[in-house]
Amino acid sequence: MRRRVACRIRSRVTGAVFRVRGVQRIVRSNEREGWALLLTEQVEALGRGDVSSEELVGASLDAIERSELGAFRVVREEAPREAREADKRLGEGERLPLLGVPVAIKDDTDLAGETTPFAVKGRHPVAVRDAEVVRRLRAAGAVVVGKTTTCEIGLWPFSESATGCARNPWNPEYTPGGSSGGSAAAVAGGMVAAAVGSDGAGSIRIPAAWTGLVGIKPQRGRVSGFPHTDPFYGLTVWGPLARSVRDAALMLDVLSGSHPDDLYRLDAPVSSFVEAASREPRRLRIAVSFRMALGAKGPLDPEIRGAVERIARRLTELGHKVFPADPDYGLVGLGLVPRGTAGVADWVDAMEGGEPEPRTLAEARLGRVVGRRLLPLARRMDPALRRRVGRIFRYADVVLTPTTAQQALKVGRYEGVGWRKTQSGVAAACPYAWPWNVLGWPGVNVPAGLSKEGLPIGAQLLGHDSDEATLIALAAQLEAVEGWTERRPG
Repeated sequence: MRRRVACRIRSRVTGAVFRVRGVQRIVRSNEREGWALLLTEQVEALGRGDVSSEELVGASLDAIERSELGAFRVVREEAPREAREADKRLGEGERLPLLGVPVAIKDDTDLAGETTPFAVKGRHPVAVRDAEVVRRLRAAGAVVVGKTTTCEIGLWPFSESATGCARNPWNPEYTPGGSSGGSAAAVAGGMVAAAVGSDGAGSIRIPAAWTGLVGIKPQRGRVSGFPHTDPFYGLTVWGPLARSVRDAALMLDVLSGSHPDDLYRLDAPVSSFVEAASREPRRLRIAVSFRMALGAKGPLDPEIRGAVERIARRLTELGHKVFPADPDYGLVGLGLVPRGTAGVADWVDAMEGGEPEPRTLAEARLGRVVGRRLLPLARRMDPALRRRVGRIFRYADVVLTPTTAQQALKVGRYEGVGWRKTQSGVAAACPYAWPWNVLGWPGVNVPAGLSKEGLPIGAQLLGHDSDEATLIALAAQLEAVEGWTERRPG
């Protein structure tokens, strides 16, 4: 059973006082301070018995009910019951990584008993079982409070469709980004401490950049997409959005692992990602690049350039060797278009009762006519592309780039606009993230400050094959001096 976000959700919580790191905090529907707790702080407080899962989940539901950001498409009525069950298990001494903690998932992810419309209007079947990422969240004890707003089939860097419109907590006139914009708005807006998104061309990193969060795009195969065994033909991966690096690392630890049917499978890392977030990185060689991959058009916002240059200076101060150098992207765009368009065609063709908007149908037609025919070529190109782009890692350990070329877009900017104008506009706004989806390598957005108008700006740490640990350690080192976890929307 579920209740639409528009309906009122009444929490049983009247208030709870508890202590975290010696500071008294209050979880109450009208107290913002209580919801300043990070994910790891919630886990610690639950373990000590300073707060109950019912109180945390209730506070989450209250925050969702009060919010006007449109972060959730649907909120689960079962969440309070699951919280009470978690409290019973905690009281019996059971401990799990996320036992009793409220989290959110994106609406492209199957949740048993709910539909998965992926923002497409129409009638959709109810999922009969959880996606693998949801199974892993439940196995870790998390309480999934709802499914977050996105755009149709993850196509755009905004989260607006007939099923909902997500807004940016820093300024509701702007989008939180897309396609994991609802997940980003839920975290940045204080509704949950962490959420799951998916990233097929920057869809975790872009909304993380525009809402001041840490967003991790893992290595291809790190996190299972099952029941999708080859989601968007290798472009799309699932990963965390959170306020702190340690929180994101904890979520990634929980989400990581393969399903037997997955096309891409990785061995478990030698040590946990939380451990990576807790250790100082070695002295790294960091290449700073502002080059856009082939086919990208449009200028780079000067405030974004300045923010990335400031992060580069900060990294120099931390003892790293920082220098300008560009990856040689070659024809990486030929690896994106067939996969992306064919993936949209697959989603549309599989939907019974869905009513996609015209620009989604246009993308699907392109996928049927061109994308599917070029897929074999795109796959054959992969080894050469990885060798070509990977040359930069002969003399660099990490690549630092802007996450986006433009600041957050206004809500409704592309409402009613056709496929061609939308595609060219968003390609100019977000040219930096998608090449790493083609390559399958990891990337992390880190907050890089605020614009003059008070909107968050992001910088992107890009790594080589399966090297999330280096990126996480470096991001945590940056966080310690930047202090972005204390930076909240007004």
